[in-house]
Amino acid sequence: MQEALEFYIDGQWRQSQSDARLEVTNPSTEEAYAVIALGGGADTNAAVAAANAAFDGWSQTSKEERLALLEKLLDIYGRRAGEMGETISKEMGAPIDWAKGAQAGSGFGHIKNFIKTLKEFEFDRLLNDNSPNDRILYEAVGVCALITPWNWPINQVTLKVIAALAAGCTIILKPSEIAPMSALIFAEMIDEAGFPKGVFNLVNGDGMGVGTQLTSHPDVDMVSFTGSTRAGKLISKSAADTVKRVHLELGGKGANIIFADARDNALAWSVKRCFGNSGQSCNAPTRLLVERSVYNDAVTAAADAANATAVDMASKQGNHIGPLVSQLQFDKVQNLIETGIGEGARLVAGGPGRPEGITEGYFVRPTVFADVNNEMEIAREEIFGPVLSIIPFDDEEEAIRIANDTVYGLTNYVQTEDSEKATRVARRLRSGMVEINGMPRSAGAPFGGYKQSGNGREGGSWGIEDFLEVKSVSGWASNQ
Repeated sequence: MQEALEFYIDGQWRQSQSDARLEVTNPSTEEAYAVIALGGGADTNAAVAAANAAFDGWSQTSKEERLALLEKLLDIYGRRAGEMGETISKEMGAPIDWAKGAQAGSGFGHIKNFIKTLKEFEFDRLLNDNSPNDRILYEAVGVCALITPWNWPINQVTLKVIAALAAGCTIILKPSEIAPMSALIFAEMIDEAGFPKGVFNLVNGDGMGVGTQLTSHPDVDMVSFTGSTRAGKLISKSAADTVKRVHLELGGKGANIIFADARDNALAWSVKRCFGNSGQSCNAPTRLLVERSVYNDAVTAAADAANATAVDMASKQGNHIGPLVSQLQFDKVQNLIETGIGEGARLVAGGPGRPEGITEGYFVRPTVFADVNNEMEIAREEIFGPVLSIIPFDDEEEAIRIANDTVYGLTNYVQTEDSEKATRVARRLRSGMVEINGMPRSAGAPFGGYKQSGNGREGGSWGIEDFLEVKSVSGWASNQ
């Protein structure tokens, strides 16, 4: 069994000072394949102290110095991208082709895009042409605790770490204890790239342990967290006493509005998009709102698409979905499927239990419920599995009302060939992101939500700005 009992602190690998251990499980087989150390207070304090000691020097480096290190990191990541994909597949169950493509590829893409963004970013700006003695300076916020999830592990690590490094911050990364192995590989890349000691630190641990220690630590200036809304609320409370900045990327319950004039492949795309990553994406379009005139045909098409969705081992190549990440997640999704049946939703595909022929692993049947109303728990709860709820609507106003009737506000989707209607609806949807007709967001577009989906934005210049303070300076010599 692989052992990962060391943490990366102050530029070196150090044995954990805690005796606590946790097994890392392959969700396709339910077998433990690695064991990690769970950090304690001494480990957390050492990492924070290292980041504090490194901050003054790192924050004063030039943009060119930071770019050189990030470009070296990009080269190293490119060489090890295949290994990264294999690790992600094993630790969280993404099918190997998906893991090497979308999952590992996201890390490479984010590093590359932040390099481009940093080259264009101005940290020292004139207030305006009429105020030659007023400058606006963008300065690193300080020591940052970055807490990342298991569902898109390296995607979230790079979105946070690279933006923070570009801004001049120093870092303590706590990856998910469920899928920590990819972050350890990333720490090896940071080490090989030659970042100064203390700039990047990694401590494994759980939320109640290292997570709470970091969010309440008086020497941590900012927390950036991706995960559940429940955990985000606890983090906000933990950080409140020290009034540190808190960036939250939380849950979602995206509405996907299918109008009668949607393109022919809208339903098939919608089901595939919902079930991608086994439904374990915060921006998944899990509520399918369908105009009533095409509702019956849409239900049939969605059921057919779900029944055609293959489920198989993460280690196998091919176009299929894998397992959920853990027994806890499997049990949650099974309970919510049973809840949907009990609420009176019409089950048209899938249902409780594992897919036929599968006896082990955290595999779930691709499931579709029809005749759902927005008051049902399955329409309000973030299920985080391959479960789709279909809700009918009569007109544009009702569709918008249903879509916005949620505590979440991360991503909504609109499907129509009427461009004016698409634009009109997109403006009224209360979410941080809207995708029209399946068009993906471009590299560098901001990722984040409204309401209980969080605050702040990740990606592009918005991602870097989240790790910066704004300083106004008057009386600046105009010739400087």
